[in-house]
Amino acid sequence: MAVELSYCVVNTDGRELLLRCLDAITAEQATLGFPTEVLVLDNASADGSAAAARNHPGTDDVIALELRRGKGENDSELLQRARGRLCLLLNEDSELLPGATAALREALDANPRAGAGGARLLRPDGEQQPSAWRFPTPLTALVGALFLHRRYTVQSRGEQTREVDWAQSAALLVRRDAAEQIGWFDPDFFVYSDEVDLCKRLSAAGWRTLYVPGAAAIHHEQLSTGAVPERRIVELSRNRDRYMRKHHTASAAWAVRLLTAFTYAARALAAVALPGHDARRYWRHVTATLRPAQGEGLREAASEHNRGKRL
Repeated sequence: MAVELSYCVVNTDGRELLLRCLDAITAEQATLGFPTEVLVLDNASADGSAAAARNHPGTDDVIALELRRGKGENDSELLQRARGRLCLLLNEDSELLPGATAALREALDANPRAGAGGARLLRPDGEQQPSAWRFPTPLTALVGALFLHRRYTVQSRGEQTREVDWAQSAALLVRRDAAEQIGWFDPDFFVYSDEVDLCKRLSAAGWRTLYVPGAAAIHHEQLSTGAVPERRIVELSRNRDRYMRKHHTASAAWAVRLLTAFTYAARALAAVALPGHDARRYWRHVTATLRPAQGEGLREAASEHNRGKRL
């Protein structure tokens, strides 16, 4: 029987979270009335993740990379290898809650022009995370500078499935033929803004992206690499600017830089007086936003990792 849906998991040094992710997938599979497969791409981990994935009873195939690559490139490889007409993209830190798979599939089947559907994301304490937004533009950057983004830019709200501009790829169901039509993910986005670009190109090709609150996943977001996660900040800023320059004018990209830097500067100033806030981290966002071509990001970290593997 043909595979209906492929679970596509990218993992980087997240063995314990990966096992929780796979356990949740296995629990989901037991409730489904259609064939599925589980593909894991291990991004050159050093913590035994690849072996753990191979030994997990729910895994069908493991792609174990020798050298580390970007998320866009890795998601593209999984999409191309998948046999399902639908592909549920997951990070290792995403844990599907019961019924998420069926809800996402039903939403896409109910809307033949839906090329992707994102789940509602929850923090481990149950608080909802924003997971769908309007496409970045100077206007959304201005809304952010006025601190009105939760009202006007965040689209992951309400209890009904709705069309949105883009949804986070931590738990994103993609129609495989739609992704193939637009040429998969753009590998120039090493990480961050890769799914924004994907949804933008889906939209340009006539596809829609949905926010599906009936599908939920716990997102054990792993964003800190120290007091100031320098390389993540650099990569985030770099790819925000890359997206703007790809889809908008140079002047629009500069407007977004300036407005976003202002927003972070205001937060840095407030953080001086507010307990539990790191002014230095916000200020690093300011400098990285204004000079996105400078500094070392996650791409450079991966290159260092790969050089060490070659030695």
